[in-house]
Amino acid sequence: MALISVGIDHEHASLDLLERVTVLEHEWSKVLRTLTSQRNIHEAVFVSTCLRTEVVAVIDRFHGAIEEITTTLAETTGLAAAEFEDKLTVHFDRGVANHLFSVAAGLKSVVPGEFEILGQLRRALELAVEEDTAGSELTDLFQRALAAGRRVRTETAIARGTTSFAQASVTMAVEELGAQIKGARVVVVGAGQLASGVVKSLLDVPQRIGALVVCNRTIERASALRDEVADERVSVDDLEHLGEHLRSSHLAIVCVETTTPLVTSAHVAGATQALLLVDLGVPRAISVDVDEVAGVRRADIGDLRERIERVLGERHEAADEAARIVEHDVEKYLADQRARGAAAIVSELRERLDEIVDNEIARREGDLADLSVEQRDRVQSLVRSVVAKIAHRPTIALKEAAGTDQGIRLNEATRSLFDL
Repeated sequence: MALISVGIDHEHASLDLLERVTVLEHEWSKVLRTLTSQRNIHEAVFVSTCLRTEVVAVIDRFHGAIEEITTTLAETTGLAAAEFEDKLTVHFDRGVANHLFSVAAGLKSVVPGEFEILGQLRRALELAVEEDTAGSELTDLFQRALAAGRRVRTETAIARGTTSFAQASVTMAVEELGAQIKGARVVVVGAGQLASGVVKSLLDVPQRIGALVVCNRTIERASALRDEVADERVSVDDLEHLGEHLRSSHLAIVCVETTTPLVTSAHVAGATQALLLVDLGVPRAISVDVDEVAGVRRADIGDLRERIERVLGERHEAADEAARIVEHDVEKYLADQRARGAAAIVSELRERLDEIVDNEIARREGDLADLSVEQRDRVQSLVRSVVAKIAHRPTIALKEAAGTDQGIRLNEATRSLFDL
C-alpha cells in the first residue's frame, strides 16, 4: 500500500473553479464513506476549504485510486471530471509528507503562516477518525504535520503581523475605505471562527469604527460572539433585517458557508452612502449583481490574494526558515516510518522462520526420540542458529532499503517468497 494526495488549490486553479469544487463541511462524512468504499482506497482524510479541496489516502493501485478519487469529486460537486482533472495536484508517497507538512506550516496559504489551516486540518483528521476512515498511518501523518505547523509558527517570524484571512480582509477594507473607516458603521455576516476573527480585528482598528452589527442565521450564536468580545459598539440581529443594516453601513464583510449567494442587489439597492462589500465565502456569498448598484463596491478572495502577494515580500526570509523546519521534520517522519516498516516485515519474517523450525521439529519428533533432553536442545539450538544466520543478510537488506523503491521491491519479494 502507498500514500497519495489529490487536490485542487489556489496555486493551480481559478477562484471560479475553487468555488465550484468546494464541499461544505457537513458533507465531508459522505465523501469519506464514498472514498473508502472504493476498491483501491483503504484510508482517507478529506478537507475542503475556501482555497483547497483535497483527499489524502492510503491506496493500492496508483492509477486506479486517481480515477476513483476523481470520480468521487465529480459526483460530489456535480462537475464533469473533464472540468477539473487537468488542475489536480497529485503527490505520491514521500511527496505526500512534503506537501502536507508544508500546507500545515502555512507555506501554501494565500496568507503565509495563517493559523486557520491548522484548525481545518485538525477537524478533517478528527472527522476521518470518527468515521473510521483514518487508520494509524494517516493519523500519524496528520498529527506529525500539525506538530510541524505549530513548530514553524513558534520558531519563525512567519506568523507575525497579518496571519489570517480575518486580519488580511480587515486590513484590505481599512485601506480601501481610508479616512471613512473612522466612526464607520460595519456589518459582519456570520458568527463562526472566521467571523469571530473579523469582528475582533475590526474592533482593534486604531481609527475606531463607530458601530458593528453581527448578522447571523441564529441570534444565539451571534449573541455568544458579542458577549465574548464584550464591546459596547457590537450589536446583533438575524438575517431577516440584513438589508436594512447593509443600506446604512459603510462596510460589510461576509463570512459564511452557503451554496447560493446570501447578499444580492436587492439587499443594497437604495444604500444611503458608499458601501464596500467584502466576500470571504467560497462559493461566493455575495452575488455579482451588486456591482450594478451605484455606490457599491465588491471585493472577494481573489482581490485579497493579489493584495497579500504585493505586501508580504518581507516574509521571504521567514518562509525560508519555515521550509527548513518542514524539511527536517519530514525527514524525521520518514525515518521513523522506515524504521517501523522495516521492523514490521523483519518481525514477520522471523516469526515465519520460527514457525517453520517448530513445525519441522514437531514433524521429525520420531527421529529424535532416542536423544536425551540435552541432546534435543542442542539440535534445536543448532537448527535455529543456522536459520538465524541465513536470515541475517535479508534482515539487514530490508532494514537498509526501507522507505526506498528497492525496499518496496524487497518487501514484496520477501512476502511472496516466505508467504507472509
